[in-house]
Amino acid sequence: MSINSAMLAGASGMRANSSALAAISDNIANVNTVGYKRLRNDFVSLLNSQNSQTTYTAGGVMAHSAPLMSEQGSAIASSVATHLAVSGNGFFVVRGRSDDATSSDPYYYTRAGQFTADSDGYLQNTAGHYLQGWPVNSTGQVTANPTDLNGLEPIRVSGIAGGAEATARLSLSANLQSSQAVSAAVTNNTYDPADGANNMASGAVTPDFQIPIQVYDSQGGLHTLTMSFLKAGPNQWHAEVHLPAGDVSPGGGTLVNGQLATGIVAFTPFGQLDTTTSTLPLTLSIGEAGTGAGPEWANTLGLAAQTIALDVGGPGAPGGLTNYDSPSVLGTSQIDGTPFGSLASVDVDDDGFVTAIFTNGLTRRIYQVPLATFGNVDGLIPEHGGVYRLGPGAGALSMRGAGIGGAGTVKSRALESSTVDLAEEFSSLIMTQRAYSASSKIITTADEMLDELIRLKR
Repeated sequence: MSINSAMLAGASGMRANSSALAAISDNIANVNTVGYKRLRNDFVSLLNSQNSQTTYTAGGVMAHSAPLMSEQGSAIASSVATHLAVSGNGFFVVRGRSDDATSSDPYYYTRAGQFTADSDGYLQNTAGHYLQGWPVNSTGQVTANPTDLNGLEPIRVSGIAGGAEATARLSLSANLQSSQAVSAAVTNNTYDPADGANNMASGAVTPDFQIPIQVYDSQGGLHTLTMSFLKAGPNQWHAEVHLPAGDVSPGGGTLVNGQLATGIVAFTPFGQLDTTTSTLPLTLSIGEAGTGAGPEWANTLGLAAQTIALDVGGPGAPGGLTNYDSPSVLGTSQIDGTPFGSLASVDVDDDGFVTAIFTNGLTRRIYQVPLATFGNVDGLIPEHGGVYRLGPGAGALSMRGAGIGGAGTVKSRALESSTVDLAEEFSSLIMTQRAYSASSKIITTADEMLDELIRLKR
């Protein structure tokens, strides 16, 4: 009868508002939870079949709660370099285990990016989930298949081997005095760069001017590279570029005594370098020991082949070699390359690349953090720890680099705040309380009416 259905409707109202209260309570409790998506309560009316137009049978109500996945919390600044936030679409991919994960360990998706290194150096958030990323090869590129979850690895930011960088470029600014007298070794025709008894690299002939410069090898070691100059005539100088003879062997070439290059440096009547008549090579090559193609590192050093680009200026170019009537002097010299350095810190850029920064200033990309996107984020299923798993209604999973194909960007030193609005939740709390109390009044009122009905028999 209608009174019974009223009591059932009241009970369903209490049950639905109890469910809504639980969701509101979760929202309020998680107001400070990183990446938390607030729950929305939707009430759905239930309708019983009506057999008569004169008698109504109550159906009641049902509550449904679901997270609002498309809402994004504001970014909160953090001092931790590995704290990450997503600006826009996408989720971090995580797993519950690091390097010991097996095929039975599922992948999850989260916006909770408070990642810090665990005892083994793997990035883990406060819920215990490990951040996954694409490994980067030696050229700084990602080669993993973006559609294959098995191409991901747990991101580790410690235990990374240090690195050194060989010198690949040398530039200098120097003046060679134009009034310098022609060397006696030139006037008597005894100077011969290919003869160890009559060249500058061996010390047999004293150069008119020398420039020693420290350069780095492939292992970060230092070597003194010397540029020796000998006046050959008006606006012309003999030049030899050489390393200590013990560092370099001829390797089957014509260069001797550690020479890397020999030739003439010529100048215009205006004191500027004449690149059209100069014969000194501007590329210095040192082969790996045993290659036999020219100057090569000594066997005892075990160094990799190295090429150094020599920048000595040119017409109209600032700096470089000049030939003015002023004392020969070195202005400046600059080289690249670094000695060995150990890992100092890591950083993450907006494209999601995790970069290792070493104490020598060298940087190297080691991972890229992909962002997982879905056709319908509301189809993701919440799990413990602020993560979500793929549900049947989520659509296809796509992993993309940050900023590509609709994916958002990765913000380092930031965290996404909860989307909970406390003022709104407190208003909902009061309304839910009143609705619950009103539903209970339905039951007490229907009970009194039934009691009246029962008393009629008496």
